Amino acid sequence: MATKQAKQNSSRIAENKRAFFNYFLEERHEAGMVLQGWEVKALRSGKAQLTDGYVVIRDGEIFLIGGQINPLKSASTHVNPIPDRTKKLLLHKDEIKRLIGKVEQKGYTLVPLQLYWKNGRVKCEIALAKGKAEYDKRSTIKEREGKREVERAMKSRNR
Repeated sequence: MATKQAKQNSSRIAENKRAFFNYFLEERHEAGMVLQGWEVKALRSGKAQLTDGYVVIRDGEIFLIGGQINPLKSASTHVNPIPDRTKKLLLHKDEIKRLIGKVEQKGYTLVPLQLYWKNGRVKCEIALAKGKAEYDKRSTIKEREGKREVERAMKSRNR
């Protein structure tokens, strides 16, 4: 019973853990999303995935491409749900202009980090990111394993 209640109180819908491994995250922005009704219902049941998603800028507007929202089995018959539909993200015009300037620099991209609820609305956290080289990824793995070993040693010592 407690797990159901904790699940309902959680405002996070989906997270892109791969982005934290593949990119150096520099700036984070909160963007609203333009969704259809069946997508909101599917998000309430947690049927979203961001791992293959990316953000593009077209004609001064920002779009999320590749983020999947899987429809519920009980979706209406008159609606034709498309799981990987391109979704428009909502930001202020001055924020979009600043992001356009940054993305045009070499090596920068926009990456979706997570979807979450805020005041009954779906928000998408996006980040201005720079890709990691292979040796950076290896050093990240090495640091993570080192932290695990230290935690194991501390845990075994406390017993």
